[in-house]
Amino acid sequence: MSKLFLSCDEASHVCDKFQYNESTFLERLKFKMHIIFCSLCKKHMVSNMKLTESIKKSDIKCLDAKSKSEMKKCFEEELKKQNTTE
Repeated sequence: MSKLFLSCDEASHVCDKFQYNESTFLERLKFKMHIIFCSLCKKHMVSNMKLTESIKKSDIKCLDAKSKSEMKKCFEEELKKQNTTE
């Protein structure tokens, strides 16, 4: 693609970087130019932004490392029990 324009694949990648403030000024400029002309990428950007906002607003609690380890151990023990009874 041209140095001034992004392909849709490149725009998708820059969209992700843009949301997390990881894109350069030039990438942001190219991305903004791309979404002016590409309605599909603009829809993708809007959907991506809504998803990011929903995740930020949610109060998701993740398991700590100890709990994950205990859960994994229990799961593996149950798998062993099932494999021995078959």
